Amino acid sequence: MNLVIEKGHISRDPEIKTAASGLMIARFSLAVDRIAKKGEKKTADFIPCVAFGTTAETIGKYCEKGKEILVNGHIQTGKYTTESGEIRYTTDVIVDR
Repeated sequence: MNLVIEKGHISRDPEIKTAASGLMIARFSLAVDRIAKKGEKKTADFIPCVAFGTTAETIGKYCEKGKEILVNGHIQTGKYTTESGEIRYTTDVIVDR
C-alpha cells in the first residue's frame, strides 16, 4: 500500500499551471519536521508535492508560503533525461486530498 499522510508548512508559494487539456496542476514543497530526540536541534525535510484538478485549484486559492496543511496522497517516482543527456530521478508526493 502506497499511502502518505504529512503535516507541515508550505515552504514556498505554490506554482499553479494549467495543462493543455485544461487540468490544473499545483506544485509546492512541504516542510515537515523530523522527530527530534531530547536535546537535539529540530530539523525538517522539504517534500516536493504535486496536486491535480480541484485539489490543485483549492491549494492555489487558499494556500501560501508558511501556511500549515495536512495532505493525503501517495509517493510517485520517475526519471527524465536533461538536454545535456543526464538522467535525473524524481520523487514526489501526489496529493489526493
